[in-house]
Amino acid sequence: MTITEKDFVRLYTYVKSNFGVNLEKKKTLIEGRLSNYIIQEGFEGFTDYLDDVFSDKSGGKINALMTKLTTNYTYFMREETHYKFMQDVALPYWTQSLRQKDLRIWSAGCASGEEAYTTAMVLNEWFGPKIREWEATVLATDISVRVLEMAREGVYPLEHFEKLSPAWRDKYFTKLSEDKYKVKDTLAKGVQFGQFNLMGSFSRFRKKFHIIFCRNVMIYFDSPTKQALAKRYYDALEVGGYLFIGLSETLSGIQGEFQQVSPSIYRKMK
Repeated sequence: MTITEKDFVRLYTYVKSNFGVNLEKKKTLIEGRLSNYIIQEGFEGFTDYLDDVFSDKSGGKINALMTKLTTNYTYFMREETHYKFMQDVALPYWTQSLRQKDLRIWSAGCASGEEAYTTAMVLNEWFGPKIREWEATVLATDISVRVLEMAREGVYPLEHFEKLSPAWRDKYFTKLSEDKYKVKDTLAKGVQFGQFNLMGSFSRFRKKFHIIFCRNVMIYFDSPTKQALAKRYYDALEVGGYLFIGLSETLSGIQGEFQQVSPSIYRKMK
């Protein structure tokens, strides 16, 4: 099924204006991810479908649309070098520096929760029993209510555990069947999920963060939006805080005052 130029323009214009996501060069992606769904739902084509989505005052249908267009396949311990850096550098620095034992970590664009739960596992392994002495809940946000529901449910197929050690899998998850596992309450209580549009106001966050993960999210944004978001992340971090982006991403040319400490890790130094 093809999308007309008129429908394509009104879709990517709406998405850019409301979510900051740039789909102007993603026509093939849009057709690929939505065509079968449109047919299954009984619409005659993109025009009828978009009319229905944009007339829905509840916001539920546009939310479902955004889920289909922006959710990528993810898994536990994705881009493992970031977690190694977190263990070897970031956590040692902050545990020595924080007198109040209040460590604030944000998984921005958390999708179905694998990143946030992996981060919580790293925290548990790093602190051990002493984690009870710390306020170290991971905040995980996404624009999609649907993926947040999946994350809170915490049930994942076996294939999402390929990069996670069997020891960690068995320690933090309960086996439901041969190919499904559910997060244990002991890990789930260390993650707080909530809906948030990255184009929204950061003023809702009362305190600044020590670590922010925003990985494989800004690939959907154009340069001006990336630059504005990088500045907001900078302002949302404590001095000495770290920003992790995807290994295939870069803030080159838009990093502002961030100091780059590796190809995909940036630090606020002042």
